[in-house]
Amino acid sequence: MGVRKKEAALARKEANKAIISAKLRNLPTSPRKMRLVADLVRGVDVDKALNILKFSTKEASINLEKLLLSAIANWQAVNKDSNIEDAGLYVSKVFVDGGSMLKRISPAPQGRAHRIRKRSNHVTVILGTKNVSK
Repeated sequence: MGVRKKEAALARKEANKAIISAKLRNLPTSPRKMRLVADLVRGVDVDKALNILKFSTKEASINLEKLLLSAIANWQAVNKDSNIEDAGLYVSKVFVDGGSMLKRISPAPQGRAHRIRKRSNHVTVILGTKNVSK
């Protein structure tokens, strides 16, 4: 590997360390239902996002709230001397991807069988900081 490539790779690696994220894998709800809740909190401040998830009636909001709290804890682990209120944390990205699928068969009329697909998903929350100047 050349010197320029190696320096660029190290720079990318350092930039990725600054990204604070949390992942939840193989959650047994369909990705379509989770995306409805994820769209509510994308681009919103952390405090407002927690309130939205707390008072949402969707079942998926409980798991997404726990994941957001985990991402906040990850940010606190990296920035021990900083304050959350001063940092201006917000949910910059939320990805909901399809996970593994359990395939089952349901009996149907006239000797046929219908396939049941029990879906799961992977959720990734990435936090960002707004530059708040006083």
